[in-house]
Amino acid sequence: MDGGILVVAATDGPMPQTREHILLAKQVGVPSLVVFLNKEDLMDDEELLELVELELRELLSSYDFPGDDIPIIKGSGLQALEAMTKNPKTQRGENKWVDKIYELMDAVDSYIPTPERDVDKPFLMAVEDVFSITGRGTVATGRIERGVVKVGDNVELVGIRDTRATTVTGIEMFKKSLDQGMAGDNAGVLLRGIQKADIERGMVIAKPGSITPHTQFEGEVYVLTEKEGGRKTPFFAGYRPQFYVRTTDVTG
Repeated sequence: MDGGILVVAATDGPMPQTREHILLAKQVGVPSLVVFLNKEDLMDDEELLELVELELRELLSSYDFPGDDIPIIKGSGLQALEAMTKNPKTQRGENKWVDKIYELMDAVDSYIPTPERDVDKPFLMAVEDVFSITGRGTVATGRIERGVVKVGDNVELVGIRDTRATTVTGIEMFKKSLDQGMAGDNAGVLLRGIQKADIERGMVIAKPGSITPHTQFEGEVYVLTEKEGGRKTPFFAGYRPQFYVRTTDVTG
C-alpha cells in the first residue's frame, strides 16, 4: 500500500481498534497516513475536539508515525453523503461537508507521495479474483506488484497447485482494453487455455522462472499484547496459526 486514511470518530476518540489499525499499518509497511476525524457535526465542544486531535497525534507518534505532521481533517462522512445524495451535482464550495471530503483528498494528494514503481523488475501479480467471459476465456484480476506485462507475454501461474504456463491474450483496466499493464495498476489479465477451475485467489501470475513456491520460510513475528487487542493466553504446542501472504491465507 502506498498510504492510508485512518478514520476516527470524533465522538469516541481513539479506541482500542484505532491502536490495532495503526499498529497493523506500521507492521505491514504503510509509509504514510492521513487522518479523517469523522462525526464533527455531533461535536459541540471545540475544545474537546482539539483534545481528541491531540490524543490522536500522541498515539500516532507512539507508533513511530510523525504525529505532529500528519494531516488531520475534520468532517462528517454522513453529512457529505446526504448532501451528494440530495444533489449529485454538488460542486466544491457549495456545501460545507462536501468541501471537507475535497479537503481530505487534497491532503491525500499532497501528503502521500506518489511511489516509484518497480517497473524494471520481473512481472508479478497476485490473483485477487477470477471470472469467465463467454467466448473469450478466463480473466484473473489483481494489483500488479512489479514489472510490466504485455499482450502476448508468456507467464506462469504459481502457488497452491503445480506451476502452469500460459499466455496473456488481453489486458483490461476499468473496462478498457490495454496493450500493457505495469506495477501499481489494478488490472484484469485474460489467459489463454486456462479454465476458471485452474486458477484461484492466492495464486500469483509471474514472468516464467522468476519465482518459485515454498512450503517453509523464516519470518519475524510481532505478538499483540492484551492491551493492543491480542491474546490473553499463551501459545501452546499444536497451535496452528493463520498466515496471510499477498491474497492467500494458509493454516500453518
